[in-house]
Amino acid sequence: MEVVTALFVAIHIVSAAAIVGGWLAHFKNPTVTKSQWWGSWGMIVSGLLLAGLAEMGDGPVNHAKIGVKLVVGLGVFITALLGRRKENKGEPVPTGLAHATGGLGLINILIAVLWQDYS
Repeated sequence: MEVVTALFVAIHIVSAAAIVGGWLAHFKNPTVTKSQWWGSWGMIVSGLLLAGLAEMGDGPVNHAKIGVKLVVGLGVFITALLGRRKENKGEPVPTGLAHATGGLGLINILIAVLWQDYS
């Protein structure tokens, strides 16, 4: 089971890197890239699977943290969806939308790292 968990953690990290990396790579000319779109999918799916695996384990699960990360992750997904729709139509992606995608991805990473249970 540890191998499965490690695999989903790796997918989660790579997905977050695709979101934030795509944002930083296009910071001066903001857009929502395909990598950010697929990263948002990967982050949501792997995060939900990791939450399910945590529930099956013996240790305590921080439901508040999972809930906050899910809401922020859905924000990343929605902004990436809206940005890709604009991009696919040939329309310019609003700067705020592009920065929201990357910024929310970064916030989700910071929540994961900084919100620790030291009990």
